[in-house]
Amino acid sequence: MSQSTHNEPIAVREGEGLDIEQLNKYLMGKIPDWQGELQLSQFPSGYSNLTYMLKADSKEYVLRRPPFGANIKSAHDMKREFDMLAAIKSEYTKVPNPIIYCGDEGIIGAEFYLMERVNGLILRQKPPKDIKLTPKVMLGLSTALIDNLVEIHQIDISNSQLAEKGKPTGYISRQVNGWIKRYQKATTDEIKDMEFLAEWMPSNMPAEGKPSLIHNDYKYDNIIFDLENIPNISAVLDWEMATIGEPLMDLGTTLAYWADEDSHPALKSFSLTALPGNLTRQQLAERYMQKSGNSSAHMVFFYVYASYKIAVICQQIYARYKKGLTKDQRFAQLIYLVKACAQNAMLAIKHDRIGNFQ
Repeated sequence: MSQSTHNEPIAVREGEGLDIEQLNKYLMGKIPDWQGELQLSQFPSGYSNLTYMLKADSKEYVLRRPPFGANIKSAHDMKREFDMLAAIKSEYTKVPNPIIYCGDEGIIGAEFYLMERVNGLILRQKPPKDIKLTPKVMLGLSTALIDNLVEIHQIDISNSQLAEKGKPTGYISRQVNGWIKRYQKATTDEIKDMEFLAEWMPSNMPAEGKPSLIHNDYKYDNIIFDLENIPNISAVLDWEMATIGEPLMDLGTTLAYWADEDSHPALKSFSLTALPGNLTRQQLAERYMQKSGNSSAHMVFFYVYASYKIAVICQQIYARYKKGLTKDQRFAQLIYLVKACAQNAMLAIKHDRIGNFQ
């Protein structure tokens, strides 16, 4: 595989540095072949857990730790994420190898874990400079993305460690009520659409289907495509919210992240899903249903829920920024994304469909 990654690290952001000397000493005592001077850099993308690249003796690793100033333990549980990654790896090959978990917060100021680095193409907010994203390429990438989600949902969890990684009974109700409460705790601005959605969702919950492994943050920038064989997928990243639950809620999240050509500018600016050739949001849902055999009868609910959830996640990060707990200037604009997600959910309810709102 080519060593070009299109996901290159940068210098560590102000206020997010790690104690390199302490970290190097710890890893030398835990990893048998660890040697050489430790070099630390940071992956600039992502809005939740912080991700760093460690390089020692020409080997590359990825370190994940909770964000500075985060006080939501359940949302940044490194041990759970590490254990989930290990359990998934035994049933599904397209994940990085987990290497070591450290619960001693005295090493870098927080718990963390280490995993292998997987090279490849990650689609962020801007197109890569040396790959032409033609309509044909985007059709292949978007099709591979949704087909792979079906593959994840069809993993047999009955006889694996994954069966113990969630509580599927009552999942829909718990998630709806949980995200409403999270929003209430993180509110900074009055947004009428968010208030309406908090009333609408509990009254429109469908019955639960067969549970499966769900990623809960499945989108382009968490997918690594094989540069030597596009659009094949090499790995799926960021399993921090993965669990066992309703697969259509997972699909809803993917669709809520998916901006069509006619979507709100705030949504289009965060991904490349609106480029010509991509399957539309509706086409993604139709292909998923065709491949999985699931029913689309309640897709509007799942899309509304997911749009609300993404809005809450953005609101939580924005609230940390407003309190001065992070200096990452990207977060200053997230309030507009909160409003755009809420607006999309409202349009889905109004038109009783998940796209083509114009």
